Amino acid sequence: MHLLSGEYECKLDPKGRLVLPAKVKGNLPDESGNQLVLVRGFEPCLVLYPRAAWRVIHDKVMALDEFNEEYRQFQRNFFRGMTEVELDSISRFMLPRTMLRYAGIEKEAIVVGLGNRCEIWDPARYEEFLIKDQQTFSQQAQKFLAADHTLAF
Repeated sequence: MHLLSGEYECKLDPKGRLVLPAKVKGNLPDESGNQLVLVRGFEPCLVLYPRAAWRVIHDKVMALDEFNEEYRQFQRNFFRGMTEVELDSISRFMLPRTMLRYAGIEKEAIVVGLGNRCEIWDPARYEEFLIKDQQTFSQQAQKFLAADHTLAF
């Protein structure tokens, strides 16, 4: 299993391209090759998926009943702005201007590996969405992880 992890500070070039960190690139599944899918996040960030991971999510969303207005609205918003990107020979990919505006990214970005995907954030916005209080973080860990007794730490 390939695990995308880590937190990386990156700079965009003047054309809006980002170099995918080497450790992230090295953990992409072979079947994805240099093909990735970029979508808007639920928070003001971008989400980058290897093609195989995207296919699983894509199929779930497409399986929703198209005759249900609420499902159609969700599908429309979920796929809005979705774009396929390809890494070039030095692992760069283009971030479309509309996506950069959505995430508030200008010259610098934080790339965060989250297992099957990476989030791409404006550094200041990223800080706003992190848990600042360690007690709250500890309580969430207990709430979300302790209930699953199969996890061993």
